[in-house]
Amino acid sequence: MSDLAALRRTAERYALGADRRDKALWREVLADDVEISGPGFSITGLEANLGSIDHLAHAFTMTRHMVHDMDVTVDGDTAQGETRSTAEHRIAAPDGDKLLVWAIRYQDQWRREQGTWRFTRRTLIVDWEELRAVSNPGGAA
Repeated sequence: MSDLAALRRTAERYALGADRRDKALWREVLADDVEISGPGFSITGLEANLGSIDHLAHAFTMTRHMVHDMDVTVDGDTAQGETRSTAEHRIAAPDGDKLLVWAIRYQDQWRREQGTWRFTRRTLIVDWEELRAVSNPGGAA
């Protein structure tokens, strides 16, 4: 697998871990000293960042994170770049569920550890957001 494909896989596993509330997936792609930050938060360390999975489960009925494209530079066993994504967050509300949608740019840094690429830093930039009603065609929840 090429470095770019392996780096993209880290972003996709991170997104899938968030959506499935699967800490094991995040353990695959986050370094022990990872720092994840964004508007109003900064969390350092693997174990502390795994707590974000619990927050997602508490705050949202479900989420869907999609990785679109990446611009990455590899230098030996380190890499940096930008990952563009969309994150959809379903929010339960008495007047009908809402969908909070973010257009995201992650400023990413990775380190190759024993042949595996792991995030060492992710900085979340939300370019815009929208809130819209959710419908359930066919009764799907």
